[in-house]
Amino acid sequence: MVVCIHSLGLHGIEGYPVEVECDLSGGLPAFDLVGLPDAAVKEAKERVRAAVRNSGFQFPLSRITVNLSPADRRKEGTVYDLPILLGVLLASGALQADLSGCAFLGELALDGSVRRIRGTLPMALEAAEQGVHALFVPEENAGEAAFAQGVTIYPVRHVKQLVKHLTGEETIRPFVGSPSIEEEPDALPDFADVKGQELAKRALEIAAAGGHHILMVGPPGSGKSMLAKRLPSILPEMTRAEALETTKIWSVQGLTDAEHPLVTHRPFRSPHHTVSAAALTGGGSNPRPGEISLSHNGVLFLDELPEFRRDTLEVLRQPLEDGVVQISRVAGTMRYPARFQLVCAMNPCKCGWFGHPSGRCTCSPQSISRYLGRLSGPLLDRIDLQVEVPALDFDELKRTAPAESSAEIRARVRRARERQLARGVDCNAHLDSRQLRQFCALDAAGEALMKTAYDTLALSARSYDRILRVARTVADLDNSDSILPQHLAEAIQFRTTDALQQR
Repeated sequence: MVVCIHSLGLHGIEGYPVEVECDLSGGLPAFDLVGLPDAAVKEAKERVRAAVRNSGFQFPLSRITVNLSPADRRKEGTVYDLPILLGVLLASGALQADLSGCAFLGELALDGSVRRIRGTLPMALEAAEQGVHALFVPEENAGEAAFAQGVTIYPVRHVKQLVKHLTGEETIRPFVGSPSIEEEPDALPDFADVKGQELAKRALEIAAAGGHHILMVGPPGSGKSMLAKRLPSILPEMTRAEALETTKIWSVQGLTDAEHPLVTHRPFRSPHHTVSAAALTGGGSNPRPGEISLSHNGVLFLDELPEFRRDTLEVLRQPLEDGVVQISRVAGTMRYPARFQLVCAMNPCKCGWFGHPSGRCTCSPQSISRYLGRLSGPLLDRIDLQVEVPALDFDELKRTAPAESSAEIRARVRRARERQLARGVDCNAHLDSRQLRQFCALDAAGEALMKTAYDTLALSARSYDRILRVARTVADLDNSDSILPQHLAEAIQFRTTDALQQR
């Protein structure tokens, strides 16, 4: 007898339907799994065998063949344990139930309890697309799956509980929640804690308002990391679409849990400078998302930028332009979203004290040049704002007057983003060529200023476009429909720093 149980699989961060076909036939007892299963799927045989016996059922002494269709797509993970078990019970006659319109996901423990899995949200969204009416998932994953609209989610704790539900002996109550993407108040570090550094704060406000990338250069202890960690507190709230897209990536990596089924805060990822190129962009024999995709719709902070390997930094160039990263392996090609905001921090030299009034720097000009030379021109060209973060003097440290809070800055950022949304773009950093010509036109004075800057600073065409985008953001913060010379001048001043000019 052949039975078919509906389940789902993952390809990248997208779900796809999988049919678990189970056949029992005569011959010597055997248990075969086909359909390109990986090692974890193959081991399901032993988990299913033990779970069936420990749930009070007799494991059939037959030749069991399980096919995972489509058979030409590699299956991975432990998600198929539960549907395989149900297939065995149905094919052997130990269970009589109508499973039409149902799909099943879950890893089995040897005692028959159902454990959480990765990637529940993208699979639940695909189940809704496929017209599945009832999706049975591990109890710990129910909150995450509930964000898929149009499908009823049933949380399962144990095989016995599920079998009783399917036979009508006991009812599993559908998961009822109130999916929300509201952020918890006061959950993020606040700009009110930062003393001084008004220019850097202004640069970060512009970066937040327009979604621009930013580089901060300054000596150790000047507050670069402190400032960067507070950027998420002034970014606009995530939309539902952004929250779901980001959660799909985190779910595939197993970073969600029952208490936090949805990513509600914009991600802030800060990998160590020893990170490999594959860990940053994603990869592996079965490619998974990397740090830049985990930063999608949020912030990727690279501290001590010149300490990163050159090849690691260079892989950022294409995602910074396109907002996606494509990973090609023998097993297939994956495309992951990577629309993140890059925030970098670095010292002006190896010892960190170049340009400090104390004269503590011991680096030679050649040493400084080699240190800064670790950063390629094309990468720096893609960073919209470059700002110096000088060391604080004693009077600034002792100042007791309260600094401007993140809530106040965020209000201005929100108003600027609303102006951008009214123009049909989520943020100015994503303006395409046509929109750039339409919304970033300069008057005669602005054209003259831009020409002078272009010639003096030896700017590239990419730099020219990025300055216009930043100027448009400055104008939005100023509630101006036109880019005025003062807006353009402020954008130009953030384009280069004295330290980087020493290269």
